Amino acid sequence: MKKLFLLLFVIANGFGIAQKQAEVSLDLLDGNVIKGTTSLADIELVTAFGKLQIPISKVSHIEIGIGKDNSVSEKVKSNLKILSTSTVDDTRKGAYNDLVKVGIKAIPFIQDFYNDPKNVSGEDTYTGEYTIDNALSEIQSSSNISGDLPKEDILTIDNIYVMGGNYNFTKLDIKTEYGNLSVPKEKIKTIDITVATEPGSGEYTFKLNATKHISGNTNGGWLKTGVMLKNGQRFSLQSNGEVIMASLSNSKYKPDGSSKAETATEWTKPYGTTEDYEGGSGGYPSYGQVVYRIGESTTENLKAGAKFNGTAKKSGMLYISIYETVYNAANKGGYNVKLSLGK
Repeated sequence: MKKLFLLLFVIANGFGIAQKQAEVSLDLLDGNVIKGTTSLADIELVTAFGKLQIPISKVSHIEIGIGKDNSVSEKVKSNLKILSTSTVDDTRKGAYNDLVKVGIKAIPFIQDFYNDPKNVSGEDTYTGEYTIDNALSEIQSSSNISGDLPKEDILTIDNIYVMGGNYNFTKLDIKTEYGNLSVPKEKIKTIDITVATEPGSGEYTFKLNATKHISGNTNGGWLKTGVMLKNGQRFSLQSNGEVIMASLSNSKYKPDGSSKAETATEWTKPYGTTEDYEGGSGGYPSYGQVVYRIGESTTENLKAGAKFNGTAKKSGMLYISIYETVYNAANKGGYNVKLSLGK
């Protein structure tokens, strides 16, 4: 019985620590981007409702939160109290410098301080430079932070679902074309992850967001499905939904390229539209249409539309997007895309 328990324990832990090769793109707080490959295990996300074990193959994007390091809590709160009550400039200067030295870890406690109604007072007459606002600005500047960062780590799952919690890791070891790098978590702003799915059969669902997945967007405009196709493999794409393209006078579009202006009452289909076709050929795609390409280096925009059945003309990873040559972040809506693989 003991041997059986030990065997089950080893098997369970063996599955728990299994790692997969993944392509990653890291946006750093200093504005740099690092791309490469790494080995990643399934993610244990600690949420307010308990621990979740999320397969790494399901995670497409991670936004790194500031977190809350309680080891600096008392120090930060003590300095905040001084900066909110003392009228002695030298005393405030010491608390100010100590707060700035804590760095990015002080930000969650400063936010909590601001959010507490007890700390809101109209009687503060201090007009010097050693203020909480100035300390926060200096920390953000030295840490290359523009705007607010989430407190929690935010995971995007299956390109649709979003969940927050604590993803506990200290660094990522990345293999790049220039060598191996070890990047600390506190230097990372976001992580895009792609775990390649080998050629085979099955179904996958993706979400194309008009605010991002536009073919003319040079920064992440093409959704990397993670699905590897092999030359000659059959596959189909079925899409539904609606987008509003701010770049096209806020007209509405469907996955087949049909459009309707704000003042129009009927949908207008683009010339030459077909519901089901092989190979995505036949001229340029229509605006708003679902398009695909195989491989990252290609510049093709192959038409998929609302319903596509065809074969892969070469081997590589499948990318999908919404066709439009001009990108506007004010776009709205999105398409749901179902990918079905044959053999």
